Amino acid sequence: MLLLGTFVSQGQQTQEWKGRIAKNASESIPYKLEFTKTAPAGAPNVVLILLDDVGYGAISAFGGLINTPNLDALADNGLRYTNFHTTGICSPTRAALLTGRNHHAVGMGLFPPPFISADFPGYNGYIQPENGTIAEALQANGYNTYHVGKWHLTPGSEYSDLGPFLRWPSGKGFDHNLSFLGGATDQYKLDLVEDNKHVKTDGSHLNKIITDKAISYITRQKELAPDKPFFLYYATGAAHAPHQVAKEWSDKYKGRFDAGWDVYRETVFANQKRLGVIPANAKLPERNSLLKAWKDLSPEEKKVNARFMEVYAGFLEYTDYEIGRLITHLKTTGQFDNTVFLVIVGDNGASKEGTEYGVTTQNPNVTTGLTNPMTREDYKKFIQSEYDKIGGKEVITAANYPLGWAQATNTPFKFWKQDANAEGATHNPLIVSYPKLIKEKGGIRNQYSHVIDIYPTILELTGIPQPDKIKHVEQKPLHGTSLVYSINDKNAPSTHTQQYYTIFGNRAIVKDGWKASAAHHPNPLDLASYLGETKPVFENNADKDIWELYNLNEDFNERVDLAKKYPEKLKELKAMFDEEAEKYNVYPLIDIEYYIKQVIKTTAEQTK
Repeated sequence: MLLLGTFVSQGQQTQEWKGRIAKNASESIPYKLEFTKTAPAGAPNVVLILLDDVGYGAISAFGGLINTPNLDALADNGLRYTNFHTTGICSPTRAALLTGRNHHAVGMGLFPPPFISADFPGYNGYIQPENGTIAEALQANGYNTYHVGKWHLTPGSEYSDLGPFLRWPSGKGFDHNLSFLGGATDQYKLDLVEDNKHVKTDGSHLNKIITDKAISYITRQKELAPDKPFFLYYATGAAHAPHQVAKEWSDKYKGRFDAGWDVYRETVFANQKRLGVIPANAKLPERNSLLKAWKDLSPEEKKVNARFMEVYAGFLEYTDYEIGRLITHLKTTGQFDNTVFLVIVGDNGASKEGTEYGVTTQNPNVTTGLTNPMTREDYKKFIQSEYDKIGGKEVITAANYPLGWAQATNTPFKFWKQDANAEGATHNPLIVSYPKLIKEKGGIRNQYSHVIDIYPTILELTGIPQPDKIKHVEQKPLHGTSLVYSINDKNAPSTHTQQYYTIFGNRAIVKDGWKASAAHHPNPLDLASYLGETKPVFENNADKDIWELYNLNEDFNERVDLAKKYPEKLKELKAMFDEEAEKYNVYPLIDIEYYIKQVIKTTAEQTK
């Protein structure tokens, strides 16, 4: 009996056994299978940090007025990528980030069910095994892998401790995790999972809890396997709603925003030019027509609006402080120099979900019939009476700042989160730090890039090839391109030259710096209402949406619409969008009205 070339399962993939088997051991030839891969010699640790709902003009590292000294230090000793993009909203960005593939292609066109999802290939919300994550690739190649913080990729039907856990962090390549599975959480009253079970916490702030856990994971690993590298995915709940932080942080900003959102925008815009993170010839877009000038607000409105921003700023600075604790730990343990930090400042732009007056313990938006209705004037009075509760533990999960601050923290862009047609939703800062590799400290990189580029970037930096199979499953190709080419060559041409965007029917296509985009109506702000108000009716027809055209190479923040001047270019890009839509399962366009109907239907079924 002779057996040659038998295939044996290794756990992560199937290996061919190349020995020889005979009846007698003396006549047999052994062959050692590699059941545990080792990372390449000297491979770096990787810390991937993702903030939530933070616009381009919020943090001080990119000209904002919120102090983030630890992120500043990473940027000053690393690189600022000024032309980096996300998908424009939470789950799609996270799916694209971890899989290195476009969000519709992995079924995450919007959110996991039963939230905003649909039974179409691009929207079912179930990431399949053929779209493996960067954590799975690293785990199979000698890395320990950890996740702390926001996940938002698990369907609601799989939240139970009974499983299945295929779409929990533990099922997507993470050895250990301390996470919240949904899209938002109270920062103190937490519903967290650790590994494969729900756990209770001691009432500490989420930022502290996840940082303590991240440090404990790293400490334990170095005790047991000091030569083994780790991958840490650190995804904060900040600065997503609810905005909650101890007063010691928010009170640091007392009076700092009394001049209002118009002055904030002008000041940040000047800072951004000084730092070189926007073009020197850039112009600031006009204030959005939905917003009042700060000078036209009443004293009572100014007071409460300023407090919203003080809380947001304190929340974000406290988040930076906790990131600083993690950095300090790596420095004191001698691991910092061989650690890659990739910091994505926001999974989308600043959030418009606070609408005109902000949200505290009640939400006036009655569109879905799920909240308590108020008149506009009653709500304004109510918000003013809630001044002392802003940022505290009594607020609801939707507690958020007003729209004026969303535009301010999105400086220099127009529009907000969800508006995937606009840079304000998709254009976020990226900070890259790797002391062992980066030669130009504090450098600026203007190459076009997208969140799907992070996966291949990590592979190249760690020296690990993309696996053909993960857990026996043939892998689909990555869609992103590595950014390593640009790290030590600021003049290298962009390698990622074409990208589509779509959220809630808002859509865009970028090709070699030209951008065609269309806003879809109705959008959430179209539908936001107060008791007794009648909203205009919009024809929900994607074919009637108005397309615009921009040359981002000359007009990076979309001020001059060139659609009428270059109709052939617009036609070319629209056709290109349709090609991408077919390729990546973008159609049908699932919009906010579809979502509202789904919520009403689900609510009715639950109340039967």
